[in-house]
Order: sequence, then structure tokens, then C-alpha cells
Amino acid sequence: MIEKRYETPCGAIHYWVTEHIDPTRETLVFLPGLTADHRLFEKQTAYFADRENVLVWDPPAHAASWPFALTFTLMDQAGWLDGILRAEGVRKPVIVGQSMGGYVGQAYAERFPGKLRGFVSIDSAPLQRQYVTGLELWLLKRMEPVYRHYPWKWLLKSGTDGVATSAYGRELMRKIMMGYDGDQARYAAIAGHGFRMLAEAMEADLPYPIDCPALLICGERDRAGSCIRYNKAWHKKTGIRLEWIKGAGHNSNTDAPEQVNRLIEELLHGLPPV
Repeated sequence: MIEKRYETPCGAIHYWVTEHIDPTRETLVFLPGLTADHRLFEKQTAYFADRENVLVWDPPAHAASWPFALTFTLMDQAGWLDGILRAEGVRKPVIVGQSMGGYVGQAYAERFPGKLRGFVSIDSAPLQRQYVTGLELWLLKRMEPVYRHYPWKWLLKSGTDGVATSAYGRELMRKIMMGYDGDQARYAAIAGHGFRMLAEAMEADLPYPIDCPALLICGERDRAGSCIRYNKAWHKKTGIRLEWIKGAGHNSNTDAPEQVNRLIEELLHGLPPV
């Protein structure tokens, strides 16, 4: 995989992609969650690099994709993602989004109907307004001061132990979070903007249909917000297959990478011929 950059009006997005895209293979697009970066999927990109085309980014304003103006929307992200895919000659991606990355995938499906070949949600949740309460939306818009004033050592602990159950998953998130060490204000601004952006996308009350083969993955010990409740409701409402990952937390792809990789592979094998 090679690193590239994509210019936007708000800044440059850095991403890593298979050097020579093979049109006979599927293209997996891995989208990390809020405050995480491309390293979140290192167990997936390593596994699939020799099997399929692979693309993963540092989300706007995250890691190498900084500096970046925090004025963009979820639909902007979907648009930039499409620009990257068009630049790489990818017409029918399979999006694998963890947490916020899953929301970006749903925004992509809304903005570019018919373009998705497949969709995998990892510890994410539905973007439709019907699933969230008014109080939850109110809180999402007011998270930046919480992250700004919370003691950093406690924030670091909750951001590592609170999202993963495995030693590998926790250490990985610690490494990612230490990129913000000494600049808590930046961490708070990125997190606060992400949650506000999410609330605004939900309040838009759009259909956000998943018009392709899809899979929901959720850790049985996911304690991030109401992720477990959301996934149960999402599955019940849509009938999309839901797989629970035993013993895994919010970053289930780092807690049980082999199982998650197998589930992704099963989805790929079940896709209809192009």
C-alpha cells in the first residue's frame, strides 16, 4: 500500500491504498471511528492486502489529515470519499466503517445511491433520526467542553480501557490517543465537532438507506453510548444480519480481528457477480 493525499477546501486528507488497483478484485474501504486513525484497521489491512484492493484513510482532521478546518459536514466527508474513490478508479466499493466510520458509510449511501457494493458496520449505529432521543441529540452537541475539561489521564484511560477489552486493542488506542498528548484542546475540538456533525446529520431526518448487501458487527461488551441498543433496534427494523462478537468492546475489530476478518470475508464471498 502507498500513501497519497487528496486536497479539499478544508485541508488535505491522507490515505493508504493498494498500489495497483486490480479491477477483478473487490475494493475494501476502511473508515476509522472518531479520534482514531488508519492504524485502527492494521489487522484488517494486513490480512486483506494480498486478497483484495484495500483503501484506508486518516479521517479529516485526524493524524496525518491535520491541519484541517473543522467546518465540514458528514455529507462533505462522503463527497470527499467519493472523490478519492473516483481518483483511484473505484466504482463499487465495499465500505467497512467502525463507529463514526459507519456513519460516514451511511452518508455515502445516501448521497451516492447505487454506488455501494457492500457495507459493514463495526460497532456503529443507524443514522436515521428515529433511533435516537431528543436528549441524546442535545448531549451530542455539547460534548466538546466535557472533553476539554476532563482530566487528560482519565480521558486517556477511558479512551483506551473503555473502547477495547484486549491488551492489543487497548495499547493500540493508547498509541493513537498519545498523538494528542499535550494538546487536549485539539482532541476536544475534533471530538466535539464530530459529535455535533453526527447530531446534525441525524436531525436532517434523511432516509439513509442501505441499498446493498450489509452486515452489522457489534462487541458484546461495547459500552460506548447505547451502541448495543442501537444495533438490536437496527437489526429488528431492517433485518440486516447482526453478528455479536463475544468478549469484544467498542473496537471489536481490534479485540477479535480474526473473527471480524472472517465475517468480512463471508460478506465478500456472498456478493452477487458484477
